[in-house]
Order: sequence, then C-alpha cells, then structure tokens
Amino acid sequence: MTDEFSADPARLDHARVHQLLSEHAYWAAGRTRATQDAAIAASRNYGIYTATGEQIAYARAVTDGVTFAWLADVIVDPAHRGRGLGTRLVDGALADLDTLGLKRVLLKAAPEARGVYLRAGFTGLDEPEAWLQRTSQPR
Repeated sequence: MTDEFSADPARLDHARVHQLLSEHAYWAAGRTRATQDAAIAASRNYGIYTATGEQIAYARAVTDGVTFAWLADVIVDPAHRGRGLGTRLVDGALADLDTLGLKRVLLKAAPEARGVYLRAGFTGLDEPEAWLQRTSQPR
C-alpha cells in the first residue's frame, strides 16, 4: 500500500501536525498547540498518511466555502521529501476545493516550494498593487 491523501478530518493527528509545523516551518515558529488546534478547527484540512497510518504531510485551507480560499501550512515531513508528496498534497487539496466552485485560491509560497505551486496552476497576483495586508503580533 502506498501513501494516501485524505481530506477526512477524523484522520488528522493534531499533535503530529503541530510537531511538523513547529519544528520544520519557519512561518509557524512559536505557534502554540492551542493556536494550531484552533486553526485546524476553523479550516478544511488535508493529510498524507503512510500505510501504517502515520501522518507525513499536512495542509489546510481557510475558506468561506463559496468564493475564496487561502491555502496555508503546507508541510511535508523532511524524512519523506523528494518523493512528490508536496505535489500530491497540493493537487488533492485543490481538487477538494475545486468542488466548491471558488473564484480564487491564494497562498504565500515558501521559496523552496514555489515550483510545486507553479505546476499546480498558481500564478503571480493579478494587480498586486491592489492587494494590501495588515499584520499583527502573534498571540
């Protein structure tokens, strides 16, 4: 049996997701387990699992379910990188989101993963000068 993509929230290993992000994702540095659990609860979640059920990749989408989604926290366990799992994870998440008929899916691409997103059909922003952001300090 090969590694399996799943959008089933019951399969998520919350502790493993937090471990992957807190240890291997610079953007999630300092994120508490409680914050991660709240993010999971408010998102559509995706994982890739080994034949033994170990979660080795994770992504989530923040969405209104109708017009827009933000793909976030895409991570593959470093021990399993280089096998196309990031591509499978992103493709699976986008296939799930496609069923919603969303107008736009955005993400902030880590430089090392940019190729995965370009192959999945992401492009630069139309009118980037029209987009604004507001940042705040993490809780």
